[in-house]
Amino acid sequence: MSFSYTAELPLGDHTVFRLAGLLVAERQRRGTRNGTRTLSTLEQAVMVLRWFCDGTRTSRLFKDHGVSRSVGYLYLHEGIAVLAWQAPDLREALMRARIAGYGRLIIDGTIIETDRLRMPGPTEGVDLWWSGKISNHGGNVQVLSAPDDGWPLWISDVRPGREHDSTALKASGALAILQEWTADLHEVLFDLGYEGLGSPAGPLATAYKKPKAGALTDEQKAHNRIHNALRAVGERANALLKVTFRLLRNITIDPWKIGLVAKAALVILHTEHRRTA
Repeated sequence: MSFSYTAELPLGDHTVFRLAGLLVAERQRRGTRNGTRTLSTLEQAVMVLRWFCDGTRTSRLFKDHGVSRSVGYLYLHEGIAVLAWQAPDLREALMRARIAGYGRLIIDGTIIETDRLRMPGPTEGVDLWWSGKISNHGGNVQVLSAPDDGWPLWISDVRPGREHDSTALKASGALAILQEWTADLHEVLFDLGYEGLGSPAGPLATAYKKPKAGALTDEQKAHNRIHNALRAVGERANALLKVTFRLLRNITIDPWKIGLVAKAALVILHTEHRRTA
């Protein structure tokens, strides 16, 4: 079967056909009658995946595929939803990590930029989505990754960019589940953005923070060098997601949907590489 634009997709046919299959199931669930949609599920899958991989402007994307703005957004949001529904929750991701034999995992937050309109936050004069980390508007998502190569295993729901990583992680509900994981002789590595959630000597492990009026001991410095080297692998997860999916460098839709988009991207990545852990 031939269809347009596949040459522009840096993805295998199996990924395109998986999304098309999910869209077929969704149309059946909705009771969509044959012949009532402008695009077939295969054509819709290509359009959605182009948006993820290339970050193609929606006006250009909808024109290329011969659909109106309202229909195009319907197709995009439908594609995001059916993909995001396949994303693993944290317990499922940890189960896969256990099967893979990982003794430690890495958590690292990333800000996905958005150019949506400003929105007042709880602090006067501070925008809800403004992130001092990147000096721009964005949403904070937490990414769990493997310890050997930084392969992303799980992505949290989005939190406003103004929140620190520790706040975002607690708001995601992940902390208690990670504590269960570490109670079984496993370890999770954090950077100092999660200060207060763990300790250098604990299974929720952080580096030592330099005291305000003092210096780290040689032993603490040695600990930090090892910890930072192990934890830095997790930064590859965020880099891999943003390199693979141009869309994740800046999202223009409702910022509260950033988490769904990131989870959908994770499912595409897992499908393309036939790897979940």
